[in-house]
Amino acid sequence: MTAYLVLDDGRIFEGEPWACTGETFGEAVFSTGMTGYQETLTDPSYHKQVVIMTAPHIGNTGMNTEDEESRRIWVSGFVVRNPSPIVSNWRAQRSLEDDLIKNGVVGIQGVDTRALTLHLRDRGAMRVGIFSGSSLSREEMVVKVRSSDQMSGAYLANDVSTTSEYVIPAQGKTKFKVAALDLGIKAATPRNMSARGIEVHMVPVSTTYAELKSDGYDGLFLSNGPGDPSTMDSVVSLVRQALEEKMPIFGICFGHQILGRALGFDTYKLRFGHRGINQPVMNKEKNRVEITAQNHGFAVEAPADGDFTTVYGAGRVTHICLNDGVVEGLKLLERPAFSVQYHPEAAAGPHDANYLFDDFVEMLENNATR
Repeated sequence: MTAYLVLDDGRIFEGEPWACTGETFGEAVFSTGMTGYQETLTDPSYHKQVVIMTAPHIGNTGMNTEDEESRRIWVSGFVVRNPSPIVSNWRAQRSLEDDLIKNGVVGIQGVDTRALTLHLRDRGAMRVGIFSGSSLSREEMVVKVRSSDQMSGAYLANDVSTTSEYVIPAQGKTKFKVAALDLGIKAATPRNMSARGIEVHMVPVSTTYAELKSDGYDGLFLSNGPGDPSTMDSVVSLVRQALEEKMPIFGICFGHQILGRALGFDTYKLRFGHRGINQPVMNKEKNRVEITAQNHGFAVEAPADGDFTTVYGAGRVTHICLNDGVVEGLKLLERPAFSVQYHPEAAAGPHDANYLFDDFVEMLENNATR
């Protein structure tokens, strides 16, 4: 049986069915990591996306419970060149294909993923469909892809956010109590805060600032997540209220974009996004290059040189991507708030930026002594 990967622009790649058969649709994105496919699959930020792995050999280390970033696989579809037919790792508990089938993920194998990646780099991210066992003609498949939802304008936070508050206790003595606004958070993030003595209260996207204030939190964390940041007006309003009252704020990925919009900056869709575990970022304040894990298709439009002015005082861009100059970090100079576009919690990826959780603790400490 032949499976088809059909792009919005009419390009069609042939392969073989893998995992579940059927139809699936999403935004076609590629990830350059040679490892970490389990963390990618279980990251809620990949909701409504069809992920293409550029590494040719995927699945040889299997799947395990410890490395899951959430309780399910979120990708709409999975595209690989050569999935491993066997699992060979001492930590493996299941095979990759078994987990994909359990989660109902339609996949395709045998695709020339390098040619596909080059095509997306040239043409940009676009809608895609995977078809296996379909009686549709090629023309009908293209029409169906073009009628599917786009990522621009997509509000997806309700799909991935917790519906009720829950707590990740601090390891050892509790130093601070922080509200983490769950926009699609990865498990590694509260784990990093917990390890530093922070009691993390995971709260739904619908939480209001009045609720945060009444519960007496020491700070606010804005998580990663899927969708278009321009649709997040209610969360932007919450962040502006927190800024007005000088509540300490730390944002990651989607949270970085939301902080940027709260400061008055626009966000825009990247041509093909940053996804992988090897993205070079310049820390402008320390004049140091950090290799980072990233997964984002939107970015903040802010002046990269010099300080800027907002209604909350002066601020600056602290980090930029060395590949394309995208703004990767923001910080206010007169209020306790900062954010980064990448993932300091890694999972998977390098730990070059793990110090940012220490910076958050330091900010909470400084705010407590005021």
